[in-house]
Amino acid sequence: MMRALRSALLGVIGQSRPMTVRQVFYQAVSRGLVAKTETEYKSTIVRLLTDMRRSGELPCGWIVDNTRWMRKPQTHTGLGAALADMQEFYRRSLWQDQGAYVEVWLEKDALAGVLYEITARYDVPLMVTRGYPSLAFLAIAAEAIAIQKRPCFLYYFGDHDPSGVDIPRHTEAQLRELVAGWADDPAEVRISFEVVAVTAAQIVEGNLPTRPTKKTDTRSKNFEGESVEVDAIPPGQLRDLVEEGILQHLDAAVLKRTKAIERQERESLASLVEAFRGGRS
Repeated sequence: MMRALRSALLGVIGQSRPMTVRQVFYQAVSRGLVAKTETEYKSTIVRLLTDMRRSGELPCGWIVDNTRWMRKPQTHTGLGAALADMQEFYRRSLWQDQGAYVEVWLEKDALAGVLYEITARYDVPLMVTRGYPSLAFLAIAAEAIAIQKRPCFLYYFGDHDPSGVDIPRHTEAQLRELVAGWADDPAEVRISFEVVAVTAAQIVEGNLPTRPTKKTDTRSKNFEGESVEVDAIPPGQLRDLVEEGILQHLDAAVLKRTKAIERQERESLASLVEAFRGGRS
């Protein structure tokens, strides 16, 4: 039975990688592979995924954990290597000539690795609040929004629970107040703040797994029903929602022109790299 579960989990992750461990758990619950309990999460899913990665059965890159990372400045073995890296990784801003500015806001740090694949592709900031965002974080975000002379669209992804429902309200209110303080003319700054997930409609339509609402949350008295974590939405669907939000603001003709300029600039950088190497030989 355990061998069958390992095979099933491998199939689930293979279809939607990368995933967090919590997402694997919710997808396993949805498929009837495990019961919806914290014991099954910790004793079965966490343990099995750990064993499968250690044995090589499950590629480590298929499971993401963005809550832990290494901090190290970027360095190079020499000037030639630095130029080569610049040529390889150079990207021109996709939004410089677009008519809108877009950000994706995410409550959970653990899911950043799931959504970053899309936000990075389209050069969109991924703003991870880790629950209620700090004033320092909001101030930096507000400063970036305040200098935009175009409509700003912010798309929010978070849990459907007492605090999760309140976080976007608090975040939007604080951002608007801070932006008004930063902007030369607050009337010029147009902000659209939309909660994309988790919504009540998604819970019903997707038959998403619920969990008991924490009574220790001081906001629970005004919250009805059980809670749903954003992790319960299949990762592929989450990425699709992010991409849909972004693409509706990208002018295809402008994007094509930006990409053409980027290719020319990368070719120029390649010429610099060759010239430097030739001069060193």
